[in-house]
Amino acid sequence: MSAAVIVAPKSVSPTWQRFRDAFRRHPTAIIGGAVLLLMILIAVFAPWLGTIDPQAVSPIRRLKPPSAEFWFGSDMLGRDVYSRVIYGARVSLVVGLVVAVLSILIGLTLGLVTGYIRWLDAIMMRIMDGLMSIPPVLLAIALMALTKASIENVIVAITLAEVPRVVRLVRSLVLTLREEPYVEAAIAAGTSLPRILVRHILPNTVAPLLVQGTYVCASAMITEAILSFIGAGTPPNIPSWGNIMAEARSLFQIAGYLLLFPGICLSLTVLAVNMLGDGMRDALDPRLARRM
Repeated sequence: MSAAVIVAPKSVSPTWQRFRDAFRRHPTAIIGGAVLLLMILIAVFAPWLGTIDPQAVSPIRRLKPPSAEFWFGSDMLGRDVYSRVIYGARVSLVVGLVVAVLSILIGLTLGLVTGYIRWLDAIMMRIMDGLMSIPPVLLAIALMALTKASIENVIVAITLAEVPRVVRLVRSLVLTLREEPYVEAAIAAGTSLPRILVRHILPNTVAPLLVQGTYVCASAMITEAILSFIGAGTPPNIPSWGNIMAEARSLFQIAGYLLLFPGICLSLTVLAVNMLGDGMRDALDPRLARRM
C-alpha cells in the first residue's frame, strides 16, 4: 500500500502579505502605482505614440489650438505639443528614477559608515548640515551655473542636493540599530565591521529607503522642471515638461493650453509617485500594521 503524499501549500512571506494587505486597504496607492506605470509605458513607447516629430518646425502651423490634427495644439514654432509632451515624459522619469537610485546608493553608503563610526560621524554630519542649509533648488541652480546644460549635469546637480537627506535618514536608523542586542552579540562574537553593516544593519534600512526613494523621485522631477523652466536645466532642443512650459509662459494669455497639458502631466506623475510612497510607508511600517 503506497503512502499518500501530502503537498503543503506554499507559505506567503509575512512581509509580502502585510505589504499586499496594506495596499488593499489603501486604494490610493494602487491608483498611484497604476498612473506611474502608465506614464512609464508612455515614455517607453513615445516613438510609437507620438503623431509628429517633436522637433519638426512649421511656421504655417504655429499656435494652432487643440484639434483632431493637433491634440494638444501647436507652439509658436509650429511643433506638435502632444508629441513634445509625450517625449518630455522620458526626461522627467529618467531624471527622477536615476536621481532616486543614485541618492539612495550614495546616501546608504555614507549613512552606514558615518552612523557606525563615531569619529567620522561628527565630520560627515557637519558637511551634510552645510549642504542641507541650502534649499535643494538653489543648490541645484548653483551647481548648474558651473556647468553646461545637459541631462547628465542635471542628474548630478539634483543628486548632490538630495543625498544629505538620505544620509541623515540612514544615520538615524544606524544609531538605533547598533544598540540592538543582536548587533552587540555580533560584536562580542568578533564579527567584522563590514559583515555587521551588510548582514545585520543593512536589511533593516531597506523599507525606509524604499519609501524615501519615492519622495526623492518626486522631488527630483519637480526640481528638473524648475531648472528647465528658468533655463538652467535640459537644453532647449530636448523636449521636457519644464522646457515646454518655459517656452509657453510668454503666450499664456493667448495660448494657455501650452502650459496646461505639460503641467497636468507633471502634476499627475508627481502625485502618483507620492501616493505610491504613502502606500509603501503604510505597508512596511510594522507599528501601523499592528494598529490596523
